[in-house]
Amino acid sequence: MLSFVGLGISGFESIPIEGLETISTADIVYLEQFTSPISESDLKKIQDSIKGEFKLAKRWLVEDGNEILEMSKEKNVVLLAYGDPYIATTHIELRARAIENKIKTHSIHASSSLTSMIGECGLHFYKIGRIATIMSEMKSLTTPYYVIYKNLIEGNHTVLLLEYNQDKKFFLDPKDALKGLLETEQGQTRNVITESNYVIIASRIGFKDQAIVCGKISSLKETDFGKPPHTIIIPGRLHFTESDALKLFGKCIDEPFDNSEKTEKISNQMMKKYVPMVREALEEIEPLYKNQKEFEIILDNAERYIKDAEIFLGEGRDENAILSIGYADGLVDALRLAKGLEFKM
Repeated sequence: MLSFVGLGISGFESIPIEGLETISTADIVYLEQFTSPISESDLKKIQDSIKGEFKLAKRWLVEDGNEILEMSKEKNVVLLAYGDPYIATTHIELRARAIENKIKTHSIHASSSLTSMIGECGLHFYKIGRIATIMSEMKSLTTPYYVIYKNLIEGNHTVLLLEYNQDKKFFLDPKDALKGLLETEQGQTRNVITESNYVIIASRIGFKDQAIVCGKISSLKETDFGKPPHTIIIPGRLHFTESDALKLFGKCIDEPFDNSEKTEKISNQMMKKYVPMVREALEEIEPLYKNQKEFEIILDNAERYIKDAEIFLGEGRDENAILSIGYADGLVDALRLAKGLEFKM
């Protein structure tokens, strides 16, 4: 049998009673530490509560899973994990493999830092968008950048998990992660992340020395966020109850404000650029086709496509708007080419 037991977020004391009973009677307990560190004192308490064999499980051992699955065929095995056992996708995959191998599984859930963190910051959990991870070796932060963008457009908050390397005892500093996002903005130029963005740094949630610090990125440049682990939250559209709670629960260097309001859809940004450009190009060539009736319908269609693009955008039909301005641009370019003129776009 293979049991997945959550350790909770506050050390040994946060292990559920059922979880303690399960690990105390297990033949083998694997403790994984690659998702979050566990203190030496908590580690000793866990070991003292176990009567069977105790093993510290490296990331590769859990990801490979073969040893754990093989042992589970004949013995009662526990995989003890920080937080809730199924926040880590590796554990879900391991459970699926166990079931496929006819190994009985059991789940004992516990508090997760993700769910606890949102409440500790005073945010509404249903407004959390897609979560992203930032790693130190990432050559580009384009993926988390656009996760933030999409969440902000929807008015949702973005949770950014920062790298923790168990073997190297390395934690990515929030300031380095924010610096990487600002550098990504320079290349993407979508006005998603600037120094005026409001961010929340949640540190050591669940520990006695937990801290929540928030403010503009520019205001946090020199801030010491204390001991890791840290998580960055980029709030989207803040309800007034969220802002009020955040000011009470955390240390706000700046007054909380909405990041979503300044974030504009890429389609809107494109249309602001291309509609005037295509219209100007059309106006330039219209005199060149004066009194040429065979081209009037093409000129008229180009103008209609431009107007359609503006209407579609106003209705929120972004794809249709982009298609329409594209059609208009194609017609205008063809007419310009016929007169030996260069393209405008």
